[in-house]
Formats: sequence, C-alpha cells, structure tokens
Amino acid sequence: MNELKLGDVTTVRIEEMHGPVMSTDQFFPDLPAEAWQEHRADLVPDHLDAGSAMVNSAFQTWLLRSEGRVILIDTGIGNDKTLPGAAYWSNLKLGYLGHLAGAGVRPEDVDLVINTHLHVDHVGWNTRLADGAWVPTFRNATYLMPKADFEFFDPANNPSIAGGVNENVFEASIAPVHAAGQVRLWEHSHTIDANLRLEAAPGHTPGSSVVKLASGDDRALFAGDILHTPLQLTYPEHNSCFCEDPAQARATRRRLLGWAADERALLLPAHFSGHSALEIEQRGAAFAVKGWAPITRY
Repeated sequence: MNELKLGDVTTVRIEEMHGPVMSTDQFFPDLPAEAWQEHRADLVPDHLDAGSAMVNSAFQTWLLRSEGRVILIDTGIGNDKTLPGAAYWSNLKLGYLGHLAGAGVRPEDVDLVINTHLHVDHVGWNTRLADGAWVPTFRNATYLMPKADFEFFDPANNPSIAGGVNENVFEASIAPVHAAGQVRLWEHSHTIDANLRLEAAPGHTPGSSVVKLASGDDRALFAGDILHTPLQLTYPEHNSCFCEDPAQARATRRRLLGWAADERALLLPAHFSGHSALEIEQRGAAFAVKGWAPITRY
C-alpha cells in the first residue's frame, strides 16, 4: 500500500464518489464569473467540469494510522439515506465499505471517527441500515463531534433544519451513535494523540473544526470545509453558499490558510478531487498553490 507518511502518521483517502455538484454561481454566489474563466485552465478537470460551469467535488474520508489506532476523518454521505433537502444524494448504493476494505480496514477495526462538522456529507457513514434501523457502522469506535454542531443541527433545538440539506440527518446519522454511547462531544480544542489535535474553525457551521498534524518535521492541516475550491486561495474573502456565518467563515479561512503557509503544512481539504492535497504560499492578501501531493485513493 502506497500511503502518504507524515512523521509517524500515515494516510490514504477513501473516496465515496466525485463529480459535478453545483453550478459556480449557486455554489459561490459572490464569486464573479470572470474569476472562474480566468483560472479555468488550473481548475479543469479536477475542480471544474470541462463542459459546463459545474463545480467538481469529491466526497471522501481521510484514513489515518497514528499511535497504533485507525482513525477516520469525516464519513461522507452514506447509503440508503432519505434526504428531502438533498434529493440527489438520497438512497445511494455506493461501495464505500469496499473501498475501506481495499485499504485493509474493516468497520470493526476503526478506533476513532472524527466528524469535522455535522453537515449531511460528513456524517453519512456514521451509521448503516440494519433490519430497518440505523446502527453505528463502526461499532468499536469513539465518535468525536463538535458540541456546537451537535446542538445546532438537532431539530429539537433548531426547527429551521426542516427543509434544508440536513433534514433527517440528525435522526439517521447522529442520534443513533449518540444513543449507543459512542459519541464524545468537545469544544474549543481536543488533543487526539501526540501527533493530532482538533481545533475549532467556526463559520461554515457553528462547530466546524480542523485537524492539525504535527509529527517530526511534518505539518498538515486536514481542513474540513474551510474551502471548497482552489479558487478560494486566490479569493479567500468568498464563501460557499453553505457557510452559516459568512464573516466568521472568512476570518477562519484566512487564519488557517495563513497558518498552513507559515508552517509549510500540507493542506488537505475535505472535497478536493484529483490531486487532493497541496502546499500553499501567501501572496499579499491571497494565497497560491506551490505544489500538489497526490494521495493514494481507494
């Protein structure tokens, strides 16, 4: 297996699916069409569909091995989910667990699941359907979830969840794991082990977070949804349409991209397809790609 080694940590990516998701003007309402056209050659085909104005995205899990544990960062959309607010993802039948097996991991082998935030496309494989009920997919794992998102996306606390992309998500992908006693809620920051640390990165959602890796001389940032396209490096002031607090999302993006540039940390966003990890540098108020680091995909 050709894993990326970062200090004492190895990682591969488990891809659930990839392809066109939304048009550029829907996904990034304030990003001018001219910017997409100017940078089109750098974005096609991995990040922008060649024949349309559709943004390409990957839905994937980062599989890490650290200090003898098997760790998953985010769990995609999931199979068999009924998603009224995201009908294009409803009732999927995808080979995610087979991809995980291809990397040598059975569900029972997973020690830790990290949901960087609790949007529909980051929690789906938390559970699977068994005899008509949702049960934890990773029965031996602790699931780390940000407390702020756990509270925000609970329909009992937030009636506005009905009709949105997260409708039915709490009930199917979050509450069953909590009921099984496998959830650990955290705030502000959480030390995973000597190599890995969770840090709050609010804005996209109230509880959005990132995982920072520091092992030996290597640094990496598993960046969740602080950005969805490389164009946000050039235009870091622009958010996706899914950012709950636009001002906070902008500030968080600039802060963490600045950290990654200063630390020469490998940047691993949740949804970049193709070459899925990159090194960046700061150029004035913006950032630029220094180089891409392909990571083995299963």
